[in-house]
Amino acid sequence: MTSGKRLFSSESVTIGHPDKLCDQISDAVLDNVLRQDPEGRVACETFAPGGSLILVGGEITTTGWVDIEAVAREVVRGAGYTDPDYGLDEKTLIVNNLIKAQSPDIARGINADGNAGREQGAGDSGLFFGFAVDEADEYMPLPIALAHRLARRLEETRKAGSTPYLRPDGKAQVTVEYAGDGAPLGVHAVVVSAQHDPGIDQSRIENDIRERVILPALGERISASTACHINPTGRFVIGGPRGDAGMTGRKIIVDTYGGGSCLYRAGHGGGCFSGKDPSKVDRSAAYLARYAAKNIVAAGLAHACETQLAYAIGRAEPVSLMVNTFGTGRGPSDSDLAQRIHSKFPLKPDEIIRYFDLKKPIYLPAAVYGHFGRPEFPWERTDAADLLK
Repeated sequence: MTSGKRLFSSESVTIGHPDKLCDQISDAVLDNVLRQDPEGRVACETFAPGGSLILVGGEITTTGWVDIEAVAREVVRGAGYTDPDYGLDEKTLIVNNLIKAQSPDIARGINADGNAGREQGAGDSGLFFGFAVDEADEYMPLPIALAHRLARRLEETRKAGSTPYLRPDGKAQVTVEYAGDGAPLGVHAVVVSAQHDPGIDQSRIENDIRERVILPALGERISASTACHINPTGRFVIGGPRGDAGMTGRKIIVDTYGGGSCLYRAGHGGGCFSGKDPSKVDRSAAYLARYAAKNIVAAGLAHACETQLAYAIGRAEPVSLMVNTFGTGRGPSDSDLAQRIHSKFPLKPDEIIRYFDLKKPIYLPAAVYGHFGRPEFPWERTDAADLLK
């Protein structure tokens, strides 16, 4: 590595990755509830231990009804598990439904009539981070932005049939080289692990992945010096839940900011998003935190920004609000920006839900390739940039 330069890596995974498969089932259950009952409460967890078994548990309170088995089969089929040789097949899938009703103690904290102030409170205590940086068009750290592009391209190539031997599971990792001042210089290394049929020559896999996946996804950011590691062990036939058990919420850094970039670390409060209705501030407050950070950067008030919100269960107002621009601020101080967010942004759970219209069934697409940096989601708007100025 050249002196004075820095490297930072992030990863993404395809829709057939076992943990992402579980995230998708949990969010598909949530969407099905919200489609029938926008006031439904969902905290759904999925576990894929291997073989043909899927366990779906957690808490749901709703006036609607969801066919959990049908939802799980649809997600498994959509991910590409349609052949028994893959170790998981939607036709022979066994789904155990272990769902129960929401705890009345938790419901008391959320429901308006259970609070002294008669406002909807936070569904749990916790802390939640938002992050933005102007390294990429989507105001995301460049390593995670490129890793998502690479993983998505791997999936698209498999579905297009140009690489018919590829199977659903896959992972992509991108290492970006930065100058000493934090400016991204290019892609230093790429790692792609793609599940495949047995008997496929490694040289064919390497050539196809390089020509059909890496170059189209990363384009001019790839140079002659970029190291490309494709299926580094030389074989990736056993994948999905058969190769490694899957569980909801184990890819939270893939879901958020990939850890940040070389100069700026992006925090994570610990809670996952998938399977949770928006009364859970794990989800809604994290979306608001991203919205605030992104609008600060989009307004030109900082090169990079991290925000943090913290809540107490049953209370509507956040107990803390922090803004950190890592010394890159242009104008207002971090404390001044925090005051502007506090006075002008929706921070109570019910306000956030109404502001982003979060009671709609919009969550399944967010379960793969990150919840941030995607313009189709309302928390990615930059319509508050002028307000912050």
